[in-house]
Amino acid sequence: MQVIETLAEGLKREIKVVIPAADMKARLDERLADAKDKVRINGFRPGKVPVAHLKKMYGKSIMADLVNELVREKPSEIISSRGEKSATQPSVSMTEDQDEAEKILSAEADFEFNVAYEVIPAIELKSNDGINVTREVVEVTEDEVTEQILKIAESARSYETKKGKAAEGDRVTMNYLGKVDGVAFDGGAAEDAELVIGSGRFIPGFEDQLVGVKAGDEKTITVTFPTEYPAAELAGKEATFDITVKEVAAAADVEINDELATKLGLESAEKLKEIVRGQIESQYGNVTRQKVKRQILDQLDELYKFDTPAGLVDAEFDNIWRQINTDLAQSGKTFADEDTTEEEAREEYRKLAERRVRLGLVLSEIGEKAGVEVTEEEMQRALFQQLQQFPGQQKEILDYFRNTPGASASLRAPIFEEKVIDKLLTEVSVTDKTVSKEELLADDAEEGAETKKKAPAKKKAAAKADAAEGEEAAPKKKAPAKKKAAEGDAE
Repeated sequence: MQVIETLAEGLKREIKVVIPAADMKARLDERLADAKDKVRINGFRPGKVPVAHLKKMYGKSIMADLVNELVREKPSEIISSRGEKSATQPSVSMTEDQDEAEKILSAEADFEFNVAYEVIPAIELKSNDGINVTREVVEVTEDEVTEQILKIAESARSYETKKGKAAEGDRVTMNYLGKVDGVAFDGGAAEDAELVIGSGRFIPGFEDQLVGVKAGDEKTITVTFPTEYPAAELAGKEATFDITVKEVAAAADVEINDELATKLGLESAEKLKEIVRGQIESQYGNVTRQKVKRQILDQLDELYKFDTPAGLVDAEFDNIWRQINTDLAQSGKTFADEDTTEEEAREEYRKLAERRVRLGLVLSEIGEKAGVEVTEEEMQRALFQQLQQFPGQQKEILDYFRNTPGASASLRAPIFEEKVIDKLLTEVSVTDKTVSKEELLADDAEEGAETKKKAPAKKKAAAKADAAEGEEAAPKKKAPAKKKAAEGDAE
């Protein structure tokens, strides 16, 4: 077998592989000899079928299988023997000339095929001594724990029927029917709907007009859907809701005590406080982790500058761009609405894709050199989390991961990445800084305000710039059934 390099330009490689006809014939003869003792042909005893007869009947079919096997297996073997790693699946091409193909299948001509691929660039790891990060830490106060428990307690709050008019904080039970231009619309009707006035669950203006109603009242409420309402056919339109009030109920006082804890399924108020404090600390810890990770990735991005495989960048960009267009379609907006153009957006997200690919390769190299591994237990735990996130779709998800090549990589990649970040945190300089929760969240809030002026992908894709390994390839969660139209943006 001959391997001839025909192109070595940047990261691009092309090679021609030539397997002599004599070698192909020898491989065919081996297969025929093996088949001789296995095939059953009328008129011949087992094992007594002449090889020449077998070749006449099955030679081309067996040779076609050999060709497919060589094309499937040889490229990766050859690339590995050259000390290279292919960034994506190599592209293989063969002759399209029918006469030439017939000669190859008859072992009368050399079998030639071409392999085109991009190599993963060699990355020389640098010292991490110069990487410095600040880890912001928030001390959770007793008042914050109490405030959070009171919010949670709203779900367990009891209500008692009251006579008289509804006021802020009262729960109104009603039937309603929504109309636009006098015509009822999908999702705009409900019976025995419960709404706490002031909860912000319904579209702006709806709840305010319930103040003063009492059981038995019939009323028409007029509101205007927000211009950014998810249902494009309702966005910005005026609507009326014919309501019939069935009950007005006042909220009972909420106290943090063992009785409240019992309602929430816990044994005591102290246990409730302990769990809530842990949840708050975990939430702040996640923000802290992401900010530390972003600092590390930003500095790695400055440290490592090299050409990235175009195939990987194209695939990453396609993922991002697909999400961008999905977001635009769902919101009914255009790039102009986001104060940008398609060309500008493409350029911005192409840079984002390049960054993510480059950082993914750097983290992969760091992890490989450090011996970072993802255990089977960690993979199983990640799969279980996927199943929990998509209730009712467990079979679909399991089938996806079992039957989709490379799907398991979408579970492994984020685990591997986090473990590499953990490794880096033991090597870089980390300075803890106690801050308020407002300071901890300030950067994200400012970034969110800034990205609203840019294309919608900036809100989602750029926010995921940390995810250098790329977006998850797992099945996307199905969109929930459209909420009743009266239930507004706060939901």
